[in-house]
Amino acid sequence: MMYLETAYTYRLWSVDRRPAGSPDYACSMVLLGSGRCKEASLHAVCLLLGAAIPTALLFFLASDRLGEGLSSVAASTWWGNTTTRTQLLAPPRSPPVEVGDALVANDGNHESELFAGLAELLPSVATDDKTVIITSVNEAFARPDSLLGLFRESFRGGEGIEHLLAHVLVVAVDAMAFAHCKAVHPHCYLLEVRSMNLSSENSFLSEAYVELVWTKLSLQQRVLELGYSFLFTDVDIVWFRNPFRHISVFADMTTSSDIFHGDAASLDNWPNTGFYHVKARNRTVEMLRRWLAARARFPPNHEQAVFNRIKHELAADLGVRIRFLDTARFAGFCRIFHCDMGAACTMHANCCFGLRNKLQDLRDVLDQWRNYTGLTPHEKTSRKFIWKDPAKCGTPDKRGA
Repeated sequence: MMYLETAYTYRLWSVDRRPAGSPDYACSMVLLGSGRCKEASLHAVCLLLGAAIPTALLFFLASDRLGEGLSSVAASTWWGNTTTRTQLLAPPRSPPVEVGDALVANDGNHESELFAGLAELLPSVATDDKTVIITSVNEAFARPDSLLGLFRESFRGGEGIEHLLAHVLVVAVDAMAFAHCKAVHPHCYLLEVRSMNLSSENSFLSEAYVELVWTKLSLQQRVLELGYSFLFTDVDIVWFRNPFRHISVFADMTTSSDIFHGDAASLDNWPNTGFYHVKARNRTVEMLRRWLAARARFPPNHEQAVFNRIKHELAADLGVRIRFLDTARFAGFCRIFHCDMGAACTMHANCCFGLRNKLQDLRDVLDQWRNYTGLTPHEKTSRKFIWKDPAKCGTPDKRGA
């Protein structure tokens, strides 16, 4: 770079030949003050400016990704008894506040009061990467010898998954369910719904059933706002193997399927939101907010049917990456013929009407699993082991209590 020295300033030649952003270009924009400047000083200034520009550029690029970070985590940590309670009077949520391209959820007193104690409870339940497994129960599902007992039993009989029970948060929607939970499980949370009685067995798509599934979605949104990812599982699902091995690290949401066409990324798959994982990101907080709001657009549907209606707009508007799990691994009574025990992760008692029917067929599934795990490694690989057809569930003609 060439300079003409005058009595008081340095003037610069050929400034327009330097690429914008280069150290020489930055240096050429500096006019040094009066007096003579030593060459070493000039070089030092150029060196500092040359280092500052790429540093600032890297910071700018990094700041563009801040909106993808996790939502704020509650400052307080609570290490005492891991059971708590709150009352849900109404499901509406405060909308996020738009800040540029980022979406930052409101964390006001209303949400804290609505889900009192949740922020203090989550640190004791979450995994090291801040993921919580959530299931929900009413009194009928939580009483002894009912679904909660079978659910917990499946973890103890599964392949290396018993430790995951320590990360399960059981959400009780009535006081008796809460009491039953505390008797058998370390992490219980009471989300009491006053709008209707949810304690008894509720038929699929009944008014109480629909209220129950929307209530759980409200709590899940709050979990995301507090900075925790979650894996929600219906309590009528038994576990065999670790499902996290099959959840994409690139997906914002990974859900089980009612109908799976073979491509995990295809939105043509039909979701089953009885089992799904969501990462704590600002766009997933907004996804759940829109999901909840869509209830008014598609009454009186339950949350799974509404999600299937809006999945394309969520992906298009928010850039949410949705992935679907193969029914060969994450099976249900609707499509049990697709599932081999050698690959199975979970079994869902869907396409099943009546609590007694669910219990009978799920107990039979666990019996089949125990027989399978009792085989030698050679016997397990000698052939495929397919589940038997359920005795009470799976087809429309099996709806008797």
